[in-house]
Amino acid sequence: MDWQALWLTLRLATATTAILLAVAVPLAAVLVLGRARWLAVVEALATLPLVLPPTVLGFFLLVLLGPRTAIGRGLTSLLGHPLAFSFSGLVVGSAIYSLPFAVQPLVAGFAAVPTALVDAARLLGAGPLRLVHTVLVPVARRSLVTAVVLSFLHTVGEFGVVLMIGGDIPGSTRTLSIVLYNQVENFDYGAAYRTAALLLSFSVIALAALYATGQARGGRRA
Repeated sequence: MDWQALWLTLRLATATTAILLAVAVPLAAVLVLGRARWLAVVEALATLPLVLPPTVLGFFLLVLLGPRTAIGRGLTSLLGHPLAFSFSGLVVGSAIYSLPFAVQPLVAGFAAVPTALVDAARLLGAGPLRLVHTVLVPVARRSLVTAVVLSFLHTVGEFGVVLMIGGDIPGSTRTLSIVLYNQVENFDYGAAYRTAALLLSFSVIALAALYATGQARGGRRA
C-alpha cells in the first residue's frame, strides 16, 4: 500500500468537501428559493460535470490554470507557483468536478422543506442567511450528510481530472486512483487488488452507514 498516496487522497477529499459545503449550501438555497430565469443556467453549469467527460474538464482546467492564460499567470503571480501540477490545483479541479454531488442532494433536500415553514420564517423577519441557517439546513440535515459523504467518496475515486491537472507527482499529486492505474499498467496485480479492495471497501462501508442511518430515522418516525 502506498501510504503517502493514501494520506494525500484523504487530505484532498477532506479539503474538497469543506470547500464544496461552503459553496453548495448557499448555491442550493439560491436555486431553490430564487425565481430568476437565469438560475436555470447556473443550475445547468453546476450539473455539467455529471455529464462532461472528466478528461475534457481536466484539459480545460489545465489550460485555464496554465501560464498561457491571464488567469493562470495571475494565480501564479499571487501564489508564487502555478496551480497546475500542484496539490492546490487538485483541490480546485476536484471541487469543480464534485460540485454536482454536493449541490444536487442539497437542492432536493431544500426543495422538500415545507413551504409553510419558509413562509413563516419570512413573516417573522428571517433574512436569507438566517432562513438557510435556522430552517433549510436543520430540516434537510440528512441531505447535508448525503452531500458530504458523496462529495468525499467521489473525490477519493477521481482519476481523469486528477491525472490531467495534477499528473503523477509522488507526495504532491499522486492519489490512490493514480497508484491503482500505475499498478495495473506495470502488471502488479497483487498490489492493484489491494488498492482496489481498499477503495471499494471504504466506499461500501461509508454508503452502507449513510443508508442505515436513514433507515433508522425512518423507522423512528414510523
